Amino acid sequence: MAIVRNVMANIMSEPKIALVGNPNVGKSVIFGFMTGRYVTVSNYPGTTVEVSRGRAQIAGQDVEIVDTPGINTLVPMSEDERATRNILLNEKFDAVLQVCDAKNLRRGLLITLQLIEMGVPVLLDLNMEDEVTSRGISIDKVKLAALLKIKVKGSTAIQKRGLSDIQKEILTVQPSEYRFSYSQPIEQAIATLTELLPTTFIAKRSIALMLLAGDRSLTTWLHQYIPDEKIKQIDDVCHQVARQFVEGLSYVIYRQRSRYVEEICHGVITQEKRQEMGWAVWLGKWSTHPIGGVFMLLAVLLILYEFVGVFGAGTAVGWLENGVFNGWLNPLAIRGFAKLFYFSPFMRDIFVGPYGIITMGLTYSLAIILPIVVTFFIAFSIMEDSGYLPRLAIMMNRIFKWMGLNGKAVVPMVLGLGCDTMATMTARIMDTRKERIILTLLLALGIPCSAQLGIILGMLSALPAWMTLLWLGVVTGVLFLVGSLASMVVPGHSSDFIMEIPPIRRPMLLNIMTKTMARLEWYLKEVVPLFVIGTLALFFLDRLGVLPVIRNFAHPFVTGFLGLPDQATDAFLIGFLRRDYGATHFFDMFNKGQMDSIQAIVSLIVMTLFVPCLANALMIVKERGMAVMVAIVGFIYPFAFLVGGIVNWTLRL
Repeated sequence: MAIVRNVMANIMSEPKIALVGNPNVGKSVIFGFMTGRYVTVSNYPGTTVEVSRGRAQIAGQDVEIVDTPGINTLVPMSEDERATRNILLNEKFDAVLQVCDAKNLRRGLLITLQLIEMGVPVLLDLNMEDEVTSRGISIDKVKLAALLKIKVKGSTAIQKRGLSDIQKEILTVQPSEYRFSYSQPIEQAIATLTELLPTTFIAKRSIALMLLAGDRSLTTWLHQYIPDEKIKQIDDVCHQVARQFVEGLSYVIYRQRSRYVEEICHGVITQEKRQEMGWAVWLGKWSTHPIGGVFMLLAVLLILYEFVGVFGAGTAVGWLENGVFNGWLNPLAIRGFAKLFYFSPFMRDIFVGPYGIITMGLTYSLAIILPIVVTFFIAFSIMEDSGYLPRLAIMMNRIFKWMGLNGKAVVPMVLGLGCDTMATMTARIMDTRKERIILTLLLALGIPCSAQLGIILGMLSALPAWMTLLWLGVVTGVLFLVGSLASMVVPGHSSDFIMEIPPIRRPMLLNIMTKTMARLEWYLKEVVPLFVIGTLALFFLDRLGVLPVIRNFAHPFVTGFLGLPDQATDAFLIGFLRRDYGATHFFDMFNKGQMDSIQAIVSLIVMTLFVPCLANALMIVKERGMAVMVAIVGFIYPFAFLVGGIVNWTLRL
């Protein structure tokens, strides 16, 4: 009955098109062209994977466009692939537009064959035709369309070439009549399984192949529609056919499917030898060179830090926070709300008090975080559009393996030096939930934001040089230790580091603006309200007397175990609101002679490893959930104090 209801609901809805394809093939550019803008960007139910949905006018009617996460297969190996598979499984689409990198036709056709097996209407777009031509490659699209019995078009999305033709043709596509067979044991198993499977929006043959390939994520879905007896029969069939092959069944299916892809490519691809030249080819080669790649990496990281960390988190934040908000907007609001609520100091303080919605919530989210958000989104979009992001990950992969991660973690780590809050958001680029949790933990634990780092460096400059090395060694050692231990403790599996290296391209201003505005819209709609909610929570905790209780509880640990002055307790409490505020408090105490050098280095180590600031904590809730945030905070609090206490007692001895 559930399937019937889903079918009826989809029949009565407007036409719907799905964009499907490998990562970095230009789907988002085509999505932006068809919809004009990102209308909604939300997490797919039950996941942290973003799915964009928009509306377009095609052939005189309203059409919903769904931009699915990038995939390499429809037998899910990652959360992104599972989300895309589930979208196709649970929603009816009038057409599927598969965007393929024409330079990597073999990789794209593996998805095409799976879409054909699903029985969905497919239009294959061979994108990046300009790069194919420049390499002397020729693809016979007419012959390819005839072989696969689908429509095949070509485009250069970043230049908007060919996109109008795709839009005109997309709603006229039909399911392909192309058929290809697997070996006899697999075909017999498919025939048996199709008798047991429920009817849905995709062909039973496709679901049968997913199950044979070992897709256990379908079990939960099956339980909704068929009894346990049938599910047991399905499992028995899968095990029986698997025993007939020496190699894993998923590999056997992949190999047989690949054989058809090779035959197709052999018939439609011709290539003339041509010497590759140009600045893009030169940069592409040097970006992964064992020596030249390191210098290029350092240059990129320096530019990234200067733009996001120094300009965004420093210059722009200083102008907005001190010039606009504290210099003009907040004083005006304080005077206005003092007159408006002259009869109720309680109501006045909700808006403009120490924990006021305007003086703290909006000031933090718009004056402090917004400039970092904008510069970060611009920088990230440039790296995406230029093709450098995969190269950055490759250069750092070996180092991050020691932390239980892979090379993709380098971007959030570097951006964390600008703002941990935004870096936490980018942890979603990791393939598995386990890796995203580990990266979020390490960002919260040991990556100081630019404002805090500036204060730390200021204090370290007044201390002996060996103490600077001590601070760096302790923080770095903690990151590697906690990362490696977390990889053994956090449930789940780590992904293989498989990443295509696209060619270096000149970033397109329109693409950068489109991506930046879409992400900025998300920030204003999704994140800013969290700052307001968090500020209200602090306001009521203060009024109810909870914050003073926390202060009294922490005081013995701060003065006894860490050996810090009495005022240090307030610095840690302020540090939860914003780390650099706490660091500033310590800096002021040190300059006034209220701390000796050992107390100074202990305070710096603890503050660096201290609990994430309020904004970061709220972002962790948004991205990973309340349970993960509580677990991370519950670990970091005692761990930071433990490390600081060990350093204190070691130096004292």
